[in-house]
Amino acid sequence: MKSVVIVHGWGDDSESGWIPWLASELRQKGIETIAPDMPNTETPKIGEWVPFLAGQIKNSGSDLFLVGHSIGCQAILRYLETLPEGSRIGGTVLVAGWTTLAGLSDGEKAVAEPWENTPIDWQKVSARAGSFICIYSDNDPYVPEANAQLLREKLNARLVLDSGQGHFSEENDVTQLPVALNELLTIMGLPIDAAII
Repeated sequence: MKSVVIVHGWGDDSESGWIPWLASELRQKGIETIAPDMPNTETPKIGEWVPFLAGQIKNSGSDLFLVGHSIGCQAILRYLETLPEGSRIGGTVLVAGWTTLAGLSDGEKAVAEPWENTPIDWQKVSARAGSFICIYSDNDPYVPEANAQLLREKLNARLVLDSGQGHFSEENDVTQLPVALNELLTIMGLPIDAAII
């Protein structure tokens, strides 16, 4: 049975932004979906988020699909890095994923620093998922465009531009994200609902 885990962003929770909408849409289609509340979301740490995410995942085979927003994308990549050789999930949809950020306060920079500077084994990550879809906006104040190019190069990811969405957050009034749903359904091999395109 296909299942989806949605990982929210920094300072958010499972009820933030477009996450409840996406979870509801998937559940209506009979897809087992969870959106856990990640720990210490105001000061996210790799050593807390990655093991917590691993604990939420029952089966990490080809029927598992992961969706992340912002730092949630990083948590997903670092979770994939921990999977044993030969393990492979179905795919990922990464919304506003990054390895470097812009526009942060000094306090935010201190939180982001380990996420930006702890190396990722890209070769290992790229082998652990069937497909990588990266969704970006052209006016994201935090995620420079170079992030999209890096993920495309390192993960052979397909880039999708959803123009004018900012950081895909509540502060940008993004409470539904049809492009993420449709990309996810596509990599799951399921029909796209024309009503939500």
